Amino acid sequence: MRQRNSRIESAAMCRVAACCLTLLLCGSAIAAEIIGRVVGVQDGDGITILDANRTQYKIRLLGIDAPEAKQAFGTRSKQHLSHLVYDQQVRVEWYKRDRYRRPLGKVFAISPCLVAPCPYATDVNLAQVQAGMAWWNRPYMRDQAEQDRARYVSAEAQARDAKRGLWVDPDPMEPWVWRRLAREHLGSMIKE
Repeated sequence: MRQRNSRIESAAMCRVAACCLTLLLCGSAIAAEIIGRVVGVQDGDGITILDANRTQYKIRLLGIDAPEAKQAFGTRSKQHLSHLVYDQQVRVEWYKRDRYRRPLGKVFAISPCLVAPCPYATDVNLAQVQAGMAWWNRPYMRDQAEQDRARYVSAEAQARDAKRGLWVDPDPMEPWVWRRLAREHLGSMIKE
């Protein structure tokens, strides 16, 4: 009987340890935060910020994909993002990096407000989609929180219905499709 109880206690301890390990690993998915001034805008979904320690970070905006520079609205998308954040303080919430090792983040800018100090209120990523300057990034939807997915899908549909930004084009090409076609075209040129 005593041996059986020690096995039960041992199994229970293993379950507790497994739960603790799971909580520890899940805790690593909690967003890290970077606060700094935007010193560069690469395109409609990439910025560079400088924090208080003068460390520079290249950030890829999570949940959106903006037109490439040579695509229709590529320049306008970059200009719109610049208008929203360039030379502004922003807060970036991120929990993972993209394949180029850039933090994938949700960027918040200070909105005009009546409360001091003003909170970081504007979801810049969502603002790009609402203005029709970026698509909701369907291929990477699992990187986003479920409530953000719903808001971004809705914002894209509203921008499309209102024909804002890139949606004035009756059949705009998603950047992920454009990049794939560009790679295929380059590959066929190399083979020739």
